Amino acid sequence: QVQLVESGGGLVQAGGSLRLSCAASGRTGSPYAMGWFRQAPEKERECVAAISRSGGNIYYADSVKGRFTIVRDNAKNTVYLQMNSLKPEDTAVYYCAARLSSAIFTTTLSGYPHWGQGTQVTVSS
Repeated sequence: QVQLVESGGGLVQAGGSLRLSCAASGRTGSPYAMGWFRQAPEKERECVAAISRSGGNIYYADSVKGRFTIVRDNAKNTVYLQMNSLKPEDTAVYYCAARLSSAIFTTTLSGYPHWGQGTQVTVSS
């Protein structure tokens, strides 16, 4: 079992920055892949960034490329999402997710069995 706890959400003005953190714990080693997903009202949950254990595989959604950076600290079993130049359309609940299996690197929701509770990010115009 893996527990994921997110922190760092909040309210920020457009153009501002936030850093989200997600700490993984439980009776497991470092998850193979960790990702950040978001869900805005009346929209489907989408992957915004994901990273493999070694950092050799990294994914960014087109909408966040050049603005968001995902980093993980395996010693702390923690993944971070640095979000810069935030836009009102980035407003959503952001979820951390983890995949233990190293069979594939994926960005699909079904590929991540473990989820955090979510943290609200609100960007005002």
